[in-house]
Amino acid sequence: MDAFLQSIQQTAFARFIGESGSILGYPTTLFLHTLGLGTVAGLNAGVGLRLLGFGSRISLAPLDRLFPLMWIGFIVSALSGLALLVADPVTKLHQEVFYVKLIFVALAVVNMQMIRNRVFRSQAAVDDVVPAGARRLAILSLVFWIGATTAGRLIAYI
Repeated sequence: MDAFLQSIQQTAFARFIGESGSILGYPTTLFLHTLGLGTVAGLNAGVGLRLLGFGSRISLAPLDRLFPLMWIGFIVSALSGLALLVADPVTKLHQEVFYVKLIFVALAVVNMQMIRNRVFRSQAAVDDVVPAGARRLAILSLVFWIGATTAGRLIAYI
């Protein structure tokens, strides 16, 4: 397996991202990863805080328009994250914290879709009422995105 990971790490693309020194390599890829994560996690946090009662003057229904932006942020983060992984798969795929991050991200994305289905695709959003269970999903959203972000930062240090 390590030979396979080494071969990936030696591809022209992986070497460009990890070793080129070009601003279009690692710095831009890391920036895009941060921007994507900030978008998906930040918008999720805003929706979650609204479901927890903050900003109660803001109607629920219009917040549904944020979900396509969340998905765009997720896609940008996932693609740039894959590029960062290809640049150093030997190290990253041997770190437990990397898998912790992936688990948190998976849980957060599933939770994000559950919020959309249970809150914004129901009459509750039209009636501007937070349905039962939505607060629990909002808390889980905050926990999952904070966990993913924290684990992601720890990858560089562990």
